[in-house]
Amino acid sequence: MGRGLSFTAAVVLAIPVAIAGGVPVADSDDSASAAIIDHYLASTQAQQTSLRGLQMDMEIDASLPKLKKSGKMQALRSISKLGQITYQGLRFIGDQTIKNDVIVRYLTAEKQSQDIQQMSLTPKNYKFKYRGKGEKNGHQIYVFQVAPKKKMVGLFKGELWVDADTFLPLRESGRFVKNPSVFLKKIEFVRDYEIKDGIAFPRHIESTVDTRFWGPAQMSISFTNVSRHDDDQVTAMPSTTQVTQ
Repeated sequence: MGRGLSFTAAVVLAIPVAIAGGVPVADSDDSASAAIIDHYLASTQAQQTSLRGLQMDMEIDASLPKLKKSGKMQALRSISKLGQITYQGLRFIGDQTIKNDVIVRYLTAEKQSQDIQQMSLTPKNYKFKYRGKGEKNGHQIYVFQVAPKKKMVGLFKGELWVDADTFLPLRESGRFVKNPSVFLKKIEFVRDYEIKDGIAFPRHIESTVDTRFWGPAQMSISFTNVSRHDDDQVTAMPSTTQVTQ
């Protein structure tokens, strides 16, 4: 039995999407880009209620290439009816350094980026610069460069891609502007989303984490088997989960 995981997150039910490069800069009328942002905010806020009560499987692969260490964790990500996220570790195989000092620390940093009021991708917290319109996997997208208005843990600098049909996020990428831990010097990420039935579900995260003692760590997180649960299941989930090896 390994050390338990303990991390509870305040959910961002409207997470933006970003990717790097590939779309030419396009001059646009400020009112037109502002209208896109308004639609984006309305769409992401509208899906908040639908996201509550969902759960999904997570498979997390992580490695420290310089140390030739790796590990894989299977976990359950649940969103309560009150909008709170819990991660329940189900099974871990691999080196304990990967589990305790890479995966858990990374998920804690992710948690800090998911505070609705303080960290959400809105004009209150971020500056938006329209970069152009393009296409990604058959979707017409609007691309915005985003930069936080203040340097806080959980905020990031990068890009937001918005689906032109639903105004929901398809991908977000960038770098956290403030280190969430003395053990993590830099975190870069790409988060992909899948739009289904008017909801943007998390699909995949790729991340590079520059650790202070072990060099760069590679992270890959996949989300599958989205389902809905009831309040009894959420209440029964322990806040501290045990991960067996």
